[in-house]
Amino acid sequence: MNFAQRRQDLLEKLPAGSVALIHSGEEQIRNRDVEYPFRADSDFIYLTGFTEPDSVLVLIRAEVLADTDYAKPNHQAWLFCRPKDPEQETWQGKRLGVEAAPTHLELDQAWSIDDLDDIAPQFLTHADQVYFSFGQLADWSGRMADWLSELKTQVRKGVPLPTSLNDLDSILHEQRLFKSAQEIEAMREAAQISIAGHLAGMQATRPGAYEYQIQSAIEHAFRLGGSPRVAFNTIAAAGENACILHYTENQTQLQDGDLILLDAGAEWQGYAGDISHTYPVNGRFSDAQKQLYNLVLEAQKAAIKAVQPGRLYHLMHQASAEVITVGLIELGILQGELDDLLEKEAFKRFFMHGTGHWLGLDVHDVGRYKIKGEWRCFEPGMVVTVEPGLYIPKGLEDVDVRWQGIGIRIEDDVLVTETGHEILTQGALKLPRTVEEIEQWMQTNRI
Repeated sequence: MNFAQRRQDLLEKLPAGSVALIHSGEEQIRNRDVEYPFRADSDFIYLTGFTEPDSVLVLIRAEVLADTDYAKPNHQAWLFCRPKDPEQETWQGKRLGVEAAPTHLELDQAWSIDDLDDIAPQFLTHADQVYFSFGQLADWSGRMADWLSELKTQVRKGVPLPTSLNDLDSILHEQRLFKSAQEIEAMREAAQISIAGHLAGMQATRPGAYEYQIQSAIEHAFRLGGSPRVAFNTIAAAGENACILHYTENQTQLQDGDLILLDAGAEWQGYAGDISHTYPVNGRFSDAQKQLYNLVLEAQKAAIKAVQPGRLYHLMHQASAEVITVGLIELGILQGELDDLLEKEAFKRFFMHGTGHWLGLDVHDVGRYKIKGEWRCFEPGMVVTVEPGLYIPKGLEDVDVRWQGIGIRIEDDVLVTETGHEILTQGALKLPRTVEEIEQWMQTNRI
């Protein structure tokens, strides 16, 4: 990944006289003296590739440094990070350290994180505008207040103050929305590892097994494939649990005759895979399950077809919602005229989420969906998930019992290209998607 170029591209988008600060994040206590596994902030990873906690990247336009001892002709990238500490490294692992950081990360200078409060007022003195993520406002507000208070004591000496504090997200997140060729390769690999995990989950599926055993098979395959962590909490939802959209308890025993919905993705080089897959626990769909599954699959095909450069983002959801509504009318689950039902969004009772979201370093990746209140168009380099679903819980008095207790979601990761789209989750490894493919796979490949 060309992190130096990303930093340069971002600096060119900032006004003259700007300073930007990006924090990696800090380790968080889970309980007592046990920390949660640390994962650096995605903006920080995007601009550095560095994953240690307690680090701050400072991006400085050359104009800010013009009258200081730090002046250089080009824009500057500084890192404040943890210094080498043999005692701490014995307990917690190796650190890159201040001395190695500039060469290793292609930075201009590096400092100890302990020096940030002393050095920050010096470069802020010459900054007109300061940028940081307002999503981290709670982290920055106290520190920024202290720095500005220190500078205010020097105003009578002619020391200027920054004139504005600005949200970096609107600029940086728009940059992150468009994936480079290197990022797309990483996402293809994340997709392949994710598929391997789903196939392992299918292999382990049988009546009497438990959801957590399927989860274990999936995540074991992720680690075997080189993924350091899941991209999000794995969903292994059998039977009616699949009607809970973010179900993660994964404790229920699988019953003969039920479907199981898996929603899981591996992380690779920071990038997320995100796949949903639904199939029968015993390897055979019932007639009702088959009809609902085919309806969701047709809705997904219609939505993927709508992912084209120049087409509005929301048309993807409109396409899937129309297919779902037509199908629910034909099955007798909805009653009424198509246009009227679409206008009322009657499908939302059974398909209550959107058809997709941006994908990248975050599973729900950054980037605006609307610009000035209007849906934006797909453009080459964007990556979106496509994931229609149907969820019909038990206990609905106005729905035939044969449809109840069924939850289905089918999700793939789709890249917008110059001429159309590429389904990233259909590489060398593929998931069986049609009813016939799934039943055949389950009969021949299960453990």
